[in-house]
Amino acid sequence: MEKMTLQKFEEASEKVKEVTNSTNLVYSEFFSAQSGNKVYFKPENMQYTGAYKVRGAYYKISTLSDEERSKGLITASAGNHAQGVAYAAKIYGCKAVIVMPTTTPLIKVNRTKSYGAEVVLYGNVYDEACEYAMKLAKEHGYTFIHPFNDLDVATGQGSIAMEIIK
Repeated sequence: MEKMTLQKFEEASEKVKEVTNSTNLVYSEFFSAQSGNKVYFKPENMQYTGAYKVRGAYYKISTLSDEERSKGLITASAGNHAQGVAYAAKIYGCKAVIVMPTTTPLIKVNRTKSYGAEVVLYGNVYDEACEYAMKLAKEHGYTFIHPFNDLDVATGQGSIAMEIIK
């Protein structure tokens, strides 16, 4: 089983620089005073997709073979991971199918579609959407990208830490 290593985080950090903005830490006087500690925020809402999730999606897709990408990508998400996969797939020129629960806010659905993804609304909760996405992946041969239970996705998202410590 592959493990997370400093080298993998460094690789991911370099790779995601292709599509992310380096965001500076912002000191919060209020929360520092409230907690008795120094509190900083990292405004990842300044990323093109509005969230850090693009880091994990882009890095994961970068690790896939051309064959895996050519089959099309699929994921399940109610928002930020969906947009990250859709945006990264667009950059790589891949088909992206995003299964979202029917309860997903319309603004999230439309934003995901705006990156060129095909959105499928299914189920009332994430687990139902995820199960359906895995079913579609098997039926159509899509490459499934898990939003959190994937080492490459987590490593890409962890590239935030590399920015903080540098």
